[in-house]
Amino acid sequence: MNSPLEASQLPLAPLGAGDLIDRAVRLYRQHLTTLMRIAAPPVVVTALGSVIWTIFWRRIFTAPETGAMTLYLLLAFLGGGIKASGYIFNLIVMGGAARNVVAHLLWGEPVSAHATYSAVRSRFWSLLVATVIVAAWGLLSFFVAFMALYFVAAVIGVSAALLGFISPYLTAVVIIIAFIAGAVVALWLLFFMLGRVAYVPQVLLVEGKGIFASVGRSFSLARGNVRRLMAMTLFITFATYSALMILVVPLGWFGYLQGVDPSPWNAASWPAWYAIGYSVLEPLSSILLTPIWMLGLSLLYVDERVRHEGYDIELLASQRLPPVPEIGVASPFGPAISVDPRTLPPPPLAASGKVLGL
Repeated sequence: MNSPLEASQLPLAPLGAGDLIDRAVRLYRQHLTTLMRIAAPPVVVTALGSVIWTIFWRRIFTAPETGAMTLYLLLAFLGGGIKASGYIFNLIVMGGAARNVVAHLLWGEPVSAHATYSAVRSRFWSLLVATVIVAAWGLLSFFVAFMALYFVAAVIGVSAALLGFISPYLTAVVIIIAFIAGAVVALWLLFFMLGRVAYVPQVLLVEGKGIFASVGRSFSLARGNVRRLMAMTLFITFATYSALMILVVPLGWFGYLQGVDPSPWNAASWPAWYAIGYSVLEPLSSILLTPIWMLGLSLLYVDERVRHEGYDIELLASQRLPPVPEIGVASPFGPAISVDPRTLPPPPLAASGKVLGL
């Protein structure tokens, strides 16, 4: 069994994807209940939006009058807006948790919901604008990845048509290989672009920079993180859907015993109670896995600074030496951790006197 100290350790050597996931899971196990309390409020908002959307979207198709259908349509879009707000709120809370997690790694500050939401309140509007920018960039990333896949599919279609005159078997092999290659290219482009803005919330709250300076700083930090970001995303996606299946299977069995066809292809025929239960389970399952994603991005941010900026040396200097006087010289790097008077200052150096748990 790993001790609490071991769970917080971050070696000086660059961490691979497996090491990052391993440390995120160990930190998650150590602070399970606290992290679930941190993740719960945005998930509750998302679940509320999902319930409203499900109820009134189903009513649209059974409304006897045009006026009632219009009302249900507006309420359905209201539910969709609440659900989207829940996702944005989740990203904002992840930014606040990043400062708490980094302070925990550096100084042993306790991981707590109070510290996380205090950090969120200190720069809420900046986090909100930055989150909207990140979301817009994410939509652009998905569009670019889709267009890349579409281009590859078009080339495949033309090639398959030409090869069809030679051998249908050769055509099938070429289509399969090209489809796999196109999917890999599209995924690489997607995570290459998403990785550019992966550290915006961390820079905002850990380094205390402005919105656009944080975006530029995230671009400069994100070098060579595609494979690690992709590995973390695939791991958390698989784990989230595994947790979802654990919750959905009992509901499916109960619905089956009540005469409900649980197949997703027959969702239009589900009774209201089953459809609402199914729509609530997806956001609830994210309570269990969102903290791992939050921890993974925070660890990845610290690791990037250790790789590119000698962050460990900077931390040692900030802990051992008095503050550097203002002499009008700007550092190209961010501070070890910013001290905002609106948030609690970092605690003194841990008794071990070690940097990053070493």
